[in-house]
Amino acid sequence: MSVELNHTIVHSRDNRESAEFLAHILGLEVGAEWGPFIPVGTSNGVTLDFATIPAESITPQHYAFLVSDEEFDAAFARIREAGITYFADPHGKQPGEINHHHGGRGLYFMDPAGHGMEIITTPYTFPEQ
Repeated sequence: MSVELNHTIVHSRDNRESAEFLAHILGLEVGAEWGPFIPVGTSNGVTLDFATIPAESITPQHYAFLVSDEEFDAAFARIREAGITYFADPHGKQPGEINHHHGGRGLYFMDPAGHGMEIITTPYTFPEQ
């Protein structure tokens, strides 16, 4: 069996709020609550299991999602419609812009818990080592 990422736990101030936020932006479904987790599944079978923890214990993480051009357009429209600040870069120096890295489009935005979210239409390519 090959190794695959199955799920990851995403710390949040409010697991329902964060799960619904991401699901709305990406056009995904929020799964049924399972113990302390609210899952959001992706098309490749990975779930992000949102868990509520004290806000001071949250360490911001980065989550990048590969989407089609159509999914990007829809997510970008939902981001703008909701008035969510977005950036072309991960450091927030290019607000209100998208990037065109690796021949695609991408942008960054924050979720309610302060995690950096990224959507891209083309996987990153790096020179061979």
